[in-house]
Amino acid sequence: MKVRLRTNKSALKRFKLKSNGQIKRRRANRNHILTKKSIDRKRRLRTPGALISAQDSRMIKRLLKVVS
Repeated sequence: MKVRLRTNKSALKRFKLKSNGQIKRRRANRNHILTKKSIDRKRRLRTPGALISAQDSRMIKRLLKVVS
């Protein structure tokens, strides 16, 4: 009986794979309790997703089942 490898769904929702192989993520602290955060801080959090370091990208690609 063959066992199918499944993608980690929580990782799939949090990370996006770019065409050049880098992984993009969304910044934290932007979901709720925004009234006490300064406008400058919220603007910085709004910037496009930060890139994942090379050390962490190997683990994330494994969760996403990307063959590398």
